[in-house]
Amino acid sequence: MDGVASGDETYLLLLLADGNLPTGSFVASSGLESFVTHGFFGGSTDNLKSTANFIRDSVATYARSALPFVADVCQVVTKAAADRGVDDLAGPVDRVCEEIKVLDDLYETMTLNHVAKRASRSQGVALLTLYTKGFSPPSSLSVKHTTARDAFVGRLVDWYKLKIRREEVQGHLPVCWGILTAALNISIARSLHLHLFLHARSLLSAAVRLNTIGPYASQQLLLHIVRPIVDVEFDNVKGIQTYSGEEITSDEDVLNGPATTWPLGEILASRHDLQHSRIFNS
Repeated sequence: MDGVASGDETYLLLLLADGNLPTGSFVASSGLESFVTHGFFGGSTDNLKSTANFIRDSVATYARSALPFVADVCQVVTKAAADRGVDDLAGPVDRVCEEIKVLDDLYETMTLNHVAKRASRSQGVALLTLYTKGFSPPSSLSVKHTTARDAFVGRLVDWYKLKIRREEVQGHLPVCWGILTAALNISIARSLHLHLFLHARSLLSAAVRLNTIGPYASQQLLLHIVRPIVDVEFDNVKGIQTYSGEEITSDEDVLNGPATTWPLGEILASRHDLQHSRIFNS
């Protein structure tokens, strides 16, 4: 990544990287379980290589399909927080929710299988709950004075979470991650990079739970294999846009838009519910 994070931002990144937070894959394997069950994994001697190959393909398609939405949501929330109407929060919050909803609906349309949609919505609302319960100042302790920006983003998170509960919006994971990190005032680049890292780490967590690799092998992959994969795919999606609300006028626009790059992974993930027995919900 470019640049150096500030002390506050670095601390927030460490908090968000905590494996105990609902930012991982305790209930979702991102298609890995179905991939293994359907016989596309290597034999026991090739598990490490097979896991690395799966991570490479999964991170590549997730970066191209999800990160543009994270970036656009971050921009919407960051701009709104900077231009907030302090005296009248209801109007600005409602307008921002509508802008986010357009992106949320587009991600719903572009997500190709029902299993991935279900997992994404489940993890998304968990992130907004994390902000409300885990990152808002505790009322029983003395903390710094809440700023107008804090009040705005707090109301935005609560309002969008309520809309998800009412089934008025989808609440997909990339969208809610964008809301969460923008609310915490984390830069877009670091939000994207951390989100991609957490996706890769969640795949390793799922692999350990599936007993295809052990925890030590997982750490080896995380140190030696995952970093270059994440860095390469992060660089590959720079300049990719969702074109939400914009007219696509050329083939170049299509090529620069979000896309799924791994059809086999999508097909196998969509067959998750057909497994005779399964550990993960998706």
